[in-house]
Amino acid sequence: MALQASINMSAMSPARAAVFCSSHVACSKEKLKLPAGRGLSGSAPLSSSFLRTSVRNHRSTIVCKAQEAVGVVQVVTDSSWDSLVIKNEIPVLVEFWAPWCGPCRMITPVIDQLAEEYAGKIACYKVNTDDCPNIASQYAIRSIPTVLMFKNGEKKEGVIGAVPKATFAAAIEKYI
Repeated sequence: MALQASINMSAMSPARAAVFCSSHVACSKEKLKLPAGRGLSGSAPLSSSFLRTSVRNHRSTIVCKAQEAVGVVQVVTDSSWDSLVIKNEIPVLVEFWAPWCGPCRMITPVIDQLAEEYAGKIACYKVNTDDCPNIASQYAIRSIPTVLMFKNGEKKEGVIGAVPKATFAAAIEKYI
């Protein structure tokens, strides 16, 4: 990216290049050394307020990415089941699904929306029944998609099939 900026600045006047670079993250705090191609030479100082702003903006981007991860439906396996579902202190929604299941693919966006809406209030996970048949048989999953609600490590309620978002939301509301 810095190389591209340098190439782009080589075709600019020194004054215009200084303005461009003052808004470019790749530039250092010290004086900008303009490329010598096409008769350009000189340097332009960068303001320290720009550098503080770009660092601050960079940090907020990182925080935003972390906040987005909170409402994401994560995969749970046999090895992580106890720690993520059974020992979780908040209510847990678990979707039992398989990649070949059409109705499962239909409710995936609905479960994703619920995970975002109830982020921090519930944890949302999904179990691939092909990869984790032990968990599916332990909870008598005979049909997919099946969504189970857990609270304090106990199965509280199940919703079977591709149902409207309001049906899932009503089940969630009972346990938060």
